[in-house]
Amino acid sequence: MDHTYRLRKNLDTIINKIEKARIAYSRHQVIQLVAVSKYATIQEIEALYACGQRAFGENKVQDFKAKSQVLDELPLQWHMLGTLQTNKINTLLALKPTLVHSLDSLELARALEARCARENITLNALLQINASYEPTKSGLPPQEAQETYLTIRKECPHIELKGVMSIGANTPEIKQIEASFEKTKNIFDTLKTQGAEILSMGMSGDFEIAIAYGANMVRIGSALFES
Repeated sequence: MDHTYRLRKNLDTIINKIEKARIAYSRHQVIQLVAVSKYATIQEIEALYACGQRAFGENKVQDFKAKSQVLDELPLQWHMLGTLQTNKINTLLALKPTLVHSLDSLELARALEARCARENITLNALLQINASYEPTKSGLPPQEAQETYLTIRKECPHIELKGVMSIGANTPEIKQIEASFEKTKNIFDTLKTQGAEILSMGMSGDFEIAIAYGANMVRIGSALFES
């Protein structure tokens, strides 16, 4: 009971902050919360489900597999957030993710396309952009993002690109975080005519800034599960 109360309290706090930021940006904006469950127990995911949360995200394919199989009875939407290695593609596709956030290169797109074509399945994905140019982050440099997006749409009929994802600049400097989100938002805007609907930006430390720059999907872990 204890962790159900804690999680409900955390979820309510975050939803209130999302709502405040959403209204400040636009009353017409709809924002989806993905609970990043990489450090969460099965019991915590079940408790959040009982509070109404449906979308959960994992960073590693093996954790995604383990948790989604145990929780198979619940109608959860599973998101793949972390870097995807090509040797894990078959395992991931078998799990039928709702959305893959980490499509970070044309090479990966082609590898996914080949497997999807063979299985005759369609994969929903976001193109990951490294808008802060940080060497520790995956993703395409902003200047290559638009062309790569269009190439994937043309070459990979089994990949349904739904938009873009980026991680905010890893710095206490708010101006730099804002600049990385703004860069991603500008790319997203140019891709709307190409079917881009989802702008996945913002995590526990910066989701309110991300919403101010148009994010309509946020990925929150530590703020949800903290004691």
